[in-house]
Amino acid sequence: MPKLSDFAAVIFDMDGLVLDTESICRHAWQMAAQTMGYTFTDAFCESLSGLSAEAGLDKILSTFGSDFNSAEFNALSGQCWAEWVQQNGIAVKRGFKPLLECIIALDMPYCLATNTRGKDARACLAFAGLSETFPLILSRDDVQHGKPAPDIFWAAAERLRVNIVNCLVLEDSYTGVMAADKTGAYVVGVPSVWPMDERMRLHSALIVNDLAELLESFSA
Repeated sequence: MPKLSDFAAVIFDMDGLVLDTESICRHAWQMAAQTMGYTFTDAFCESLSGLSAEAGLDKILSTFGSDFNSAEFNALSGQCWAEWVQQNGIAVKRGFKPLLECIIALDMPYCLATNTRGKDARACLAFAGLSETFPLILSRDDVQHGKPAPDIFWAAAERLRVNIVNCLVLEDSYTGVMAADKTGAYVVGVPSVWPMDERMRLHSALIVNDLAELLESFSA
């Protein structure tokens, strides 16, 4: 087990890893689909986890057909999301802040690499009180291909001026760990609302329950 100080940089995913947003997404998707007369099972929502908006829409259309009204779905799910967040805010995942404190104490570079669009990512961080937390944010806007393509991790390493194989990448979804694993980085899977499965294990050097457990592992 490497130590935290063994890495050149740390790359964080956002949804489900830093922010507790996956359960909000599932709620918004299922409520919107129900309103439209469709059923989004938990398993189907899990298959959307970590995908960019475009890739997610492609999957929805391939599953429910071209008659599925994507504009209506986006409007309804967006409304549901906004109402939930306005009432409840967005929680920060357990262990993130202590881990970040250790990274900063080691003077390690770090950044956020998310499949979410930049404007939306910054809004989520603001709702969670993390607007000034990341000195570098890479979003779906910054790369030609979103996860599961590895582009965003290559871009992150380049911006951080480190070799990606020397980076620690933290992801909560199968889509994310698969993308990161393609780069040769040290990938840690931190499942959020979706249970760990063998696919995630296959693409992760380590699986932990949360970032607090990861920090304990580094301290052991």
